[in-house]
Amino acid sequence: MTGAPASAAGGSGATPVRGGKLGAAAVNQASLWNIANLLTMARLVLVPGFVVLLLHNGGYDPAWRSFAWAAFAVAMITDLFDGHLARTYNLVTDFGKIADPIADKAIMGAALICLSYLGDLPWWVTGVILFRELGITLMRFWVIRHGVIPASRGGKMKTLAQGIAVGMYVLALTGPLATLRFWVMALAVVLTVATGLDYVRQAVVLRRQGIAAERTAVAQEAAEAAETALEGAEGEGRTPRSAGPAETASDGARGPGRVSGNRGAAEAER
Repeated sequence: MTGAPASAAGGSGATPVRGGKLGAAAVNQASLWNIANLLTMARLVLVPGFVVLLLHNGGYDPAWRSFAWAAFAVAMITDLFDGHLARTYNLVTDFGKIADPIADKAIMGAALICLSYLGDLPWWVTGVILFRELGITLMRFWVIRHGVIPASRGGKMKTLAQGIAVGMYVLALTGPLATLRFWVMALAVVLTVATGLDYVRQAVVLRRQGIAAERTAVAQEAAEAAETALEGAEGEGRTPRSAGPAETASDGARGPGRVSGNRGAAEAER
């Protein structure tokens, strides 16, 4: 108990929060440093470490590439858990909304660029995947005022295929496994392009629907405003007009003069 009266807490009788603004700041800080955001931060920290491990000793040391694969696998696993934890336990924050997609694209982009730099992966594959990911991110901002496009099953399959394919390329594989990783990457590229086109279609439809809804709302507001104005004008027309004080006073001033004038004219005739 702080001994403060109920009026100090807004008059509701509720127990005031100890510390006022300091308590609110502590709550905000606690909501920021939750487990979901910590996993996202860990994924961001893993990006430079992954690059160093992958490029160590020229990028062709199997042992160091195994360490790089472990860092990449941890990053992919945290990507699966942080969003699920945030939605399940109501840990969604503005920081998480911004940092999570950045961390996803940072680790994937770093892996693709490093692999193409080492000559393990064609540059056009890296270009297609990065162009799709960055383009879809920009398109999200383009339609965010009209709604959010939920993640589709194809998008989830794309993410899984990309993670497996890139992970297999990070490892120094030979023989049949090297051939297998080629086909897994081919599947990832196909899913990347297909889901990207589907996302563009959904974004265009969502934007058109949003614009149509906004125009309908504006038209309804204009119609309601016009109807209200018309009702007000009709109400003024039905109300009888009463004489004002100035008019009454004017009539009173003209009355005696008018009587005196008539009497004087009658006397003159006589």
